[in-house]
Amino acid sequence: MFDSMKIERRLAKSDFKALEPKLHEDLLDRQAELIAGRARSILVLVNGADGAGKGAVLNQLYGWLDVRKLRTLTYGAPTDEERARPGIWRYWRDMPAAGEIGIVLGSWYHDVLADHVLNGETDALFTQRLDEIRRLEAMLRREGVFLLKLWLYLEPQEALARLKALKRNPFDRPLVREWSAIKSKKQRRHLEESAVEAFRLTSTPEAPWIVVPSEDGRFRDAMVGGALLETLGRAIASQPRAGAEADASAGAAPPRETETDETIASLLPKASILSTVDLTRTLEEEDYRAELETQQTRISRLTQSSAFQRRGLVCVFEGSDAAGKSSTIMRLRQALDPRCFRVHPIAAPTDEERARPYLWRFWRSVPARGHIAVFDRSWYGRVLVERVEKLAQPEDWGRAYDEINDFEHRLDEAGYIVVKFWLAISQEEQARRFEARERVAYKRFKLTPEDWRNREKWPLYEEAVTDMVDRTSTFYAPWTLVSAEDKRWCRVAVLSTIADRLDAALK
Repeated sequence: MFDSMKIERRLAKSDFKALEPKLHEDLLDRQAELIAGRARSILVLVNGADGAGKGAVLNQLYGWLDVRKLRTLTYGAPTDEERARPGIWRYWRDMPAAGEIGIVLGSWYHDVLADHVLNGETDALFTQRLDEIRRLEAMLRREGVFLLKLWLYLEPQEALARLKALKRNPFDRPLVREWSAIKSKKQRRHLEESAVEAFRLTSTPEAPWIVVPSEDGRFRDAMVGGALLETLGRAIASQPRAGAEADASAGAAPPRETETDETIASLLPKASILSTVDLTRTLEEEDYRAELETQQTRISRLTQSSAFQRRGLVCVFEGSDAAGKSSTIMRLRQALDPRCFRVHPIAAPTDEERARPYLWRFWRSVPARGHIAVFDRSWYGRVLVERVEKLAQPEDWGRAYDEINDFEHRLDEAGYIVVKFWLAISQEEQARRFEARERVAYKRFKLTPEDWRNREKWPLYEEAVTDMVDRTSTFYAPWTLVSAEDKRWCRVAVLSTIADRLDAALK
């Protein structure tokens, strides 16, 4: 779920200097409205790797906000008083009053992650505790507490380098150490896997996780400030007006936009996960033929093995129009026993399908063990086309990430291997392929006026794809982004990925 965090994002010193005064002013204005309303409070949970700047973020927020209604809530190992009570007690003890903002270091997530990663707590208990947190946060939201959950992300190697540098010069900047017990690469990997699982189970439309790329301090601080500004706006909009009924949040006006909201959005670069795909990759015809046969043979052997009869394979193909999904699926079909697979081309839902939850038609298509299902477009339509075309409300596609992760997690637990591909091409290559389709009679059916119109929404789709990959690329069902500019390269890359996943799962 940290895929797009690996894209370098920086904010120039001059841009931050121009942005900061207005951000400071708007934060103070909204905080004053929160204080005056005395109906809502905010908890800012600051989490992340040591070295990512948790202490620096805390100090920056203190520089921007009215400190009279701002509290720092820090937690380490429980005291004797705290051990004598339930683990969550200390957070309830320190809950900020309405009109206040609390900044939390060492939140309830740290307790749960530490017990799982360092103390060997079982997966079942870990999941149970995360479910308890989710219910807690839902209750807090209903009681007027707004949560801003931040994970400051830094590449593990960069985090280690910063910690070493800070040890040499401990007065360089504030350092918050929460994971000093993490010593090995294996433990760091376990922490990242556990954090992703925590995001999957506890990121809700009311209390979503915000992952903040933290390599550049100015970018990090501006993003955190913008997120707090938006959270303050939502909290203010939900406050009952004078003389109104007790919680008018359902009919409240949306948070007012400020110049700072727009400025932050324009200055913070919109990182597209698709920008990480190398579209120059090619494969010569002779190499393609040899490699295609090799990978098809691997897939055929693996899917006909006795080990696969206890498993199942679900392949998801998404991508830009004309990226070559159908032709790539055709090469996969050639490697499979036709009695044991089915391709599901997904179009707009029928009336029968609309009358049921959107995952219904996909659950019906789950293959039996020992079989393969290939989806030419999939359940990700909810967070792609339905989002971009406004066919689903934000709260509906917003909760779909969690629902999709649960769906794929259930498949994984049942023994299915879930392989997901996004086939990427450039806008220029797409235009060339559209024009070629118009010239070939038997391909014209593939092209509609809607395809041309969708090109105008290319940036919206890039944003939706980035969110999709970030929110649904899990360790059990990762996304593979494939350059499809060269069809030969694409086909071999897809088939080799499927063969590798099968090989690893069936050992």
